[in-house]
Amino acid sequence: MTKPVLDIVNLRTGFSDGTAAVRGISLQVARGETHCLVGESGCGKSVSALSVMNLLPRGARRSADVMRFQDHDLTRLSERDMARLRGDKMAMIFQEPMTSLNPAYTIGSQMAEVYERHRGASRAAALDRAAQLLSRVGITAPGLRLAQYPHQLSGGLRQRVMIAMALMCEPELLIADEPTTALDVTVQAQILRLLQALQAELGLALLLITHDLGIVARMAQRVSVMYAGEVVEHGSAAALFAAPTHPYTRGLLGCIPIPGKTPRDEPLGSIPGTVPRIGQGFAGCAFRDRCAHAAPACGGTIPDQAVTPAHTVRCTMALP
Repeated sequence: MTKPVLDIVNLRTGFSDGTAAVRGISLQVARGETHCLVGESGCGKSVSALSVMNLLPRGARRSADVMRFQDHDLTRLSERDMARLRGDKMAMIFQEPMTSLNPAYTIGSQMAEVYERHRGASRAAALDRAAQLLSRVGITAPGLRLAQYPHQLSGGLRQRVMIAMALMCEPELLIADEPTTALDVTVQAQILRLLQALQAELGLALLLITHDLGIVARMAQRVSVMYAGEVVEHGSAAALFAAPTHPYTRGLLGCIPIPGKTPRDEPLGSIPGTVPRIGQGFAGCAFRDRCAHAAPACGGTIPDQAVTPAHTVRCTMALP
């Protein structure tokens, strides 16, 4: 792989109440690559993205051995320098655009602000750029949409606005946090095709966060499976779908109905239990209470094992 646009080693994020939301994850994203971070809700995926962008809530703390974007050490940048990067060379599509867009300002005002701030452009030039990008993401009558407020747009249009806003300054890294949540299947497919087309055109490094393995199969070159703040399995998308090794990964795949194979009169697969809340000093495998293969060794140190040079799993009972 070429030099990664984003390189993270041993990222840890905790909150003031003692919760360890992210517990030493490592990942890389190269130019033109889609790297999917996948797992159930509550696994720490969104907190990982917010840690990269340094948009954590008050009281949260992050640390990493390495957290580098291009030539920038994100662990050492001041908030002023981070603000120069956010929205410019690194951008994020948030999970719910209705709560991410300001209801008191028009779409045009919010999009123009990004370009004015980072490019020093006039309001007229910024609005022209915004109209071009709204057209680029498939929104008709962009001039009309720029004058509207977020509540006047459908969910699909708001999501397209979020994508256009993220692209205002042609970022090198785009983090998409479940960009198709709460969208119907048709709009979801349109959004995914749009992201693929824009990535191919602009050479974006795309970190895509999702719990939908169908999206992973369609979009990803590499996948990191996350559980309770840790990456429990990592590899190419082809390898993970062909030979999932961690019991959690197998459980996730087992929940997906397969047309022509899954009996219509049988219940769909599921993983019993819920993702635990992990505190500081927790030891062992966080999945062991939900795992049918758990053994006494699962309460100790869990090593990363190499299935292949590019496929690793964190499990004492790595399944053949």
